[in-house]
Amino acid sequence: MLKIVTAPNPILSDIAKPVIRVDSFVLNLVEEMKKTLANTADPKGVGLAAPQVGRPIRIFIAKPSDNSEIMVFINPQIIEKSSKVAYVKRVNKKPSIGGQKSSKKLEGCLSLPSIWGPVLRSSSLTLSYLDEKGQNHEQKFSNFMATIVQHEMDHLDGILFPKRVLEQKGTLYKSHKEKGEDVFEEIEL
Repeated sequence: MLKIVTAPNPILSDIAKPVIRVDSFVLNLVEEMKKTLANTADPKGVGLAAPQVGRPIRIFIAKPSDNSEIMVFINPQIIEKSSKVAYVKRVNKKPSIGGQKSSKKLEGCLSLPSIWGPVLRSSSLTLSYLDEKGQNHEQKFSNFMATIVQHEMDHLDGILFPKRVLEQKGTLYKSHKEKGEDVFEEIEL
C-alpha cells in the first residue's frame, strides 16, 4: 500500500508526464494504487491519481461505488465535454452547516483531508485512454463517474478542487466530527 500525498506537497501542483509504455513498473504501480484506494476510509475514496501517491505520471483509477470494479486510466484525454454542468450527483458527505442540514453536495479529496466544496462540472464527457493491458479505449461517462474523471484529470494537470470552487465563487468547508457526525464549517478566506 502507498502513502497518500497531502497538500502542500509540490507534486500535487505539477503536470504529470505521459506514460511511455505499460510495463511492469506501471502495472505494479496500478496494483499498489488499487490497494491504497481500497483501504481508504472516512472518507472512502472513489478515485486516486498517480501524483497523489508521489508518482508524477498520467494514471488514475476510479471506483464509483462499493460494488463496482476499479477502472484504470492511463494517459487519459478528454475528447469532448457536455456544456451541461451540474454538481456531483452522489457524494460521500452531506453537510450539516451551523447545525442545519444542507442539500449542498460537496466534493472532497484524499490529498486534502477534511476540506470540502461544491464544484460545477460537465455532466458527461468522452475520454480516450489506455487500460492496464495497453489497449486503447474511447468511452463516454456521465453523472458521478464524469465528476470523478474530471477531478482526477485535474490532479494530472496539477489542479486541486479548491481552485475550481474558488473560480466558481463557491465556499470551502472544513469538516470535523461532533458526536460521531460530520460537521462542516465555512473556511474564511
